Amino acid sequence: MAQLLHRLGLGAARRPLLAILAWALALALAIGGFLAFSGTLSTTITIPGTPTSQLTEKLQDEFPEAAHGSGEVVFTTTDGSAFTPQQRREIADVLEDVTAMESVHDTRDPFALEQQRADGEEELTTGRAELKKNKEKISSGEKELETAKEELETSRTELEEAQRTLDAAKEEALEQGAAAGLTQADVDAQFETQQDQLDAGFDELEKGEKEIEKNEKELAEGRKKIKDGEADLETGERTLELTDGYRSVSEDESTAVGAVVFTDPLIDVEADQMKAVSEALEQADVDGVQIHPSQAINATVPSIVGPAEIIGLAVAAVVLIIMLGSFVAAGLPLLNALVGVGVGVSGALAFSSLVQMNSVTPVLGVMLGLAVGIDYALFIINRHRQQLKAGLGVRESIALADGTAGNAVIFAGLTVVIALAALNVTGIPFLGLMGTVGAVCVAVAVLVAVTLTPALLSLIGERALSKKERAARAAGEVHDLHASVSRRPDGSVKTLSTPRAVLTALLATAALVVIALPFGSMRLGLPDGGSQPIGSDSQRAYELMDERFGPGYNGPLVVTADLPAGLDENAATSRQLDIAESIARMPHVEAAVPAAVNEDRSIAMVQVIPETGPNAIETEQLVHELRTTPGPDGEHLDVAGMTSGFIDVSEKLSDALPLYLGLVVGLSLLIMVVVFRSLLVPLIATGGFMLSVFAAMGAVVAVYQWGWLAQVFGVHAPGPVLSFLPTIMIGILFGLAMDYQLFIASGMREAYAHGAPARAAVRMGLRTGRSVVIAAAIIMVSVFGGFIFSHDTMIRPIGFGLTIGILFDAFVVRLLLMPALMHLLGASAWWLPSWLDRILPDVDVEGSQLEREHPTSGSGASAVESDPAGGHRPRRPTPIPARGPADISYLRH
Repeated sequence: MAQLLHRLGLGAARRPLLAILAWALALALAIGGFLAFSGTLSTTITIPGTPTSQLTEKLQDEFPEAAHGSGEVVFTTTDGSAFTPQQRREIADVLEDVTAMESVHDTRDPFALEQQRADGEEELTTGRAELKKNKEKISSGEKELETAKEELETSRTELEEAQRTLDAAKEEALEQGAAAGLTQADVDAQFETQQDQLDAGFDELEKGEKEIEKNEKELAEGRKKIKDGEADLETGERTLELTDGYRSVSEDESTAVGAVVFTDPLIDVEADQMKAVSEALEQADVDGVQIHPSQAINATVPSIVGPAEIIGLAVAAVVLIIMLGSFVAAGLPLLNALVGVGVGVSGALAFSSLVQMNSVTPVLGVMLGLAVGIDYALFIINRHRQQLKAGLGVRESIALADGTAGNAVIFAGLTVVIALAALNVTGIPFLGLMGTVGAVCVAVAVLVAVTLTPALLSLIGERALSKKERAARAAGEVHDLHASVSRRPDGSVKTLSTPRAVLTALLATAALVVIALPFGSMRLGLPDGGSQPIGSDSQRAYELMDERFGPGYNGPLVVTADLPAGLDENAATSRQLDIAESIARMPHVEAAVPAAVNEDRSIAMVQVIPETGPNAIETEQLVHELRTTPGPDGEHLDVAGMTSGFIDVSEKLSDALPLYLGLVVGLSLLIMVVVFRSLLVPLIATGGFMLSVFAAMGAVVAVYQWGWLAQVFGVHAPGPVLSFLPTIMIGILFGLAMDYQLFIASGMREAYAHGAPARAAVRMGLRTGRSVVIAAAIIMVSVFGGFIFSHDTMIRPIGFGLTIGILFDAFVVRLLLMPALMHLLGASAWWLPSWLDRILPDVDVEGSQLEREHPTSGSGASAVESDPAGGHRPRRPTPIPARGPADISYLRH
């Protein structure tokens, strides 16, 4: 690889315009692809297969209205007074105008909702009065009917007695008139008048019985209506009681919460459509009323580079100028990084229309691309400058720097790429895509460093050096490429004292362990509206809902229950109320409002308002309790909603963290064994990485979860740690930690392999590698630190975690702890079983063989001659004067 890079660097140095043109074309193609094919970035974090996502898909089929994304809008009076009728009308007009927008399906007027609730209460009051009146009427009718029945029975008895008396008189008259020849007809004619009167009485009695029968039916129907009315009234009362804790207008009537319902799910709403709705609400003019769209409506794609990030780049530029001593040379790493970021991020965004990409993904690519792009170019440029000062010609120095430092850059970049690409093994799509995009940006940065950097160095020639350095070179002064180390009078290298090494190791370890302690209480979550910048619409909307309605209004839950088959409408409604009442009795539930029953009455939906906010521990406990507690009749309950989605994502990421950490640790040990041909050095390197990453996570918990130094870092609403931050931190810090380990420990190994005593080799390797590691770490910290004050709540903790992680790993682990432990171990640090030594591949990471073939030292002005590239090159290599067995002529600076 070193020979290949040597030829590649030499070719780029000879034909710089070709290399520059190639990267200009790549940049143009990437930007063109972005402009032509880029899609909408998602502002939500979702993971397929979680309970929330599964239920959401089910709801979209069973409740079509649930497929529409929605977001709240908070209206509040400026003076805290109740809304006037005029203000209510104007708010309704504003929502009506928003409803007419293309991306909006509907809006919900808070005052109309409140009026519906008031109408419902009035209907119940009227219903109670009507029911009472009907009951009294039925009761009176029943009494009248009973009296009529008694009177009718008395009349029947009297008529029947009169009929019996008349019949007896007829029989007596027939017997007495038999002698006179009277017949039955004569007798009937004699009593016809009385019989007619009795028949008329019986007819009246029959009519009365029919009337009573009719009245009985009417009373039965009345009783049934009363029973139905009682059932309806009971349903209404139960529903009203359940909705008593749910309001759309605050009790003091100074704040109201409406909603905008989009045509598509929130994840599919175009960014410009969302922005148009947000602007329409913000620009609406209602006298005496402030309008605050919530986070769901205001969720916009974060800007990739802002003022804070530019300041970070400016700090990196200052570091480069100080280290390189030349404005021209200092500008090259920045230019390389910008080209790499442009190609990598623009190219990745060109595929955003094909894959769902989170808005944080390109920002992460920018962070990594800038940081490693600057550092990798710096490694090569620094090596080139040292070789120029040692007397090499420009082109040969470029080629050699590309073959040696470039070879180390390839390996360092490969470790970062592997660590980031390994995020795909977590099985979490958005996290795997983040890793993939980050890996692509790092890979592009490596390619830019080993191809574009040589071309640019060729164009600037000796201007890579400062004026003073160029004057010294022109005067024939030859700088020793290999840095000197402090020596004793006898010429031996001064080493670290053993007591100091013990104290350094103990203090460094203790400090990192103490800082890591908060990690034990880490909770994972996603930022809510309360963590948005103070004064923003999202933050104000969240705050107002919390204060005027309750914290649970910012994180409602959707709960569903499976109903048995064959229920009629009333039975299904009754079951739904039973379920809602059962949920309302659970701890940490503010309200449980019946929402809907699907068309075939197989699923009931209930909206639940928790007592606590979306990121509270109690809300998380409530979600788990809902999922594990059956309904009153054994119904299985499912939970969905943004809050439960956040909880599911965090738990999924938490479960994946140990697997990924184990993979990274195993990968670290394997890589280090191959590179350093040792068993203990990899353990030191990996152990140091574990200490630094856990300490960084502890610092994140202390600041963003506990609120320590909150004002310094702009954290006004401490809460759970960003759910995917620990995994991202492990991947990125692992790759960068291996970079620093390489640039420090490889010098130690080279010195030891060429005869230096083990402890002297530690001092020599530290001396040669620390300057470039310090500069690289400061640049990393400058770039990542610029994102700590980003306006986006998900970017800020990422920037902080990576910044503090780099500080701990570079300055505490690699420059203090690792050298101290290496000193204490002595020669045993490089022990490797012979059988393992035979099977391990020989990885020449530093390009030592290439260095031996192309010596880099000269002996002054007489050792150089004119070079076509405008620089100088040595006529013959002059070896470094011998310094005893500890002298290392191939030691990398």
